[in-house]
Amino acid sequence: MTQESPTAAGVMAALAERADASDAEFLQRFFKTGPGQYGEGDVFIGVRVPQIRAVAKRFIGLSEAQASVLLDSEVHEHRLAALVIGVLQFERAGRPAGRDEALRLRLHEAYLAAVQRGRVNNWDLVDTSAEYLVGEYLYDTDAGDAGSELLRRLAASPSLWERRVAVLATFGFIKHGEAGPTLDLAPRLLDDPEDLMHKAVGWMLREVGKRVDRAQLVAFLDEYASRMPRTMLSYATEHLSPTDRAAYRALPRT
Repeated sequence: MTQESPTAAGVMAALAERADASDAEFLQRFFKTGPGQYGEGDVFIGVRVPQIRAVAKRFIGLSEAQASVLLDSEVHEHRLAALVIGVLQFERAGRPAGRDEALRLRLHEAYLAAVQRGRVNNWDLVDTSAEYLVGEYLYDTDAGDAGSELLRRLAASPSLWERRVAVLATFGFIKHGEAGPTLDLAPRLLDDPEDLMHKAVGWMLREVGKRVDRAQLVAFLDEYASRMPRTMLSYATEHLSPTDRAAYRALPRT
């Protein structure tokens, strides 16, 4: 008997089986879905991340067209499942045995298209996917100036989520010991109005100091700490000594 191909409807049904109304109510509040909040209008059915990942593993063979159906859903968990499946497919296509560069390119381009049409539109969706489907892809393909231009264009976008994609994509470079993309974008985002961006930039700067080279983090702080929003500075200095953290916080604001 021929096994049926995975479908978006199958993913939705599997998630519906795990939905919990009380979790949905909590998640609606946690992800700020009220009027005027960053997640305004987002819809949750109440499925937690470990359950979403378990479903995604079952549907790893989902086609790009069916993944697009999930991404266009109003339900947050549907979109998150599509992104987790995309990351799983991307990682599998990157294995030395049977590496599939054409698939990785399609997943990268499909992801950017989804970002552009506003379907990757909350911080957990971005943080689950950007470092792989943008950052890891650009690192692996040695995209050079074209990759830098893509990240800068995203970082200059009026969309909060495109800007966060740019910053979180640099995590893919940091994990390979490269701080350049993070240190290129961070000064461009010092005046970003969104607290979620202050957290993202500070987080990536912290990871530069933790995973790449503390001296590069300190050099950045010495130049820019007086201009950094307090939240960004707090995140960036988290692994420094209490004395050093206090010294940076005490700098006159410029």
